[in-house]
Amino acid sequence: MLIQTDTYKRIVTAKIFIDNNYHETINLEQISKQAYFSKFHFHRLFTSIYNITPNEYLIAQRIHHAKILLAKEGLSISDVCNSVGFESLASFSILFKKRNGYAPLYYRNLAYLKNKLQKEQPKKFIPHCIIDQFGIEESKNQ
Repeated sequence: MLIQTDTYKRIVTAKIFIDNNYHETINLEQISKQAYFSKFHFHRLFTSIYNITPNEYLIAQRIHHAKILLAKEGLSISDVCNSVGFESLASFSILFKKRNGYAPLYYRNLAYLKNKLQKEQPKKFIPHCIIDQFGIEESKNQ
């Protein structure tokens, strides 16, 4: 499907709207208005350009930002859920697990352990090509 430059720019504008407002309660009608298309035509165009529906893209953005927040300390799972735009903790948990293979709490625990290990043994997180190139010695403790 050949898409004109003006049409493409309008779809990108709507995508940027999603990127900037993922944490709000937004729907297809609001998103499509950003591109000045009907919601049905917008849905077809967005899907043909990005190979993902606008709603799937919105969920992906929310999950992406949730992962960032979960890796930080101090926010509860409920706080993370609400701050990225999900209205239900149950739907957030189900979608998170479906897309990542594990629940938000498990992801948080993994992120905590990874951060702890990075602080304790930083050399384990340096790629071997860098170690070889710069002659960084690996000690048995790290």
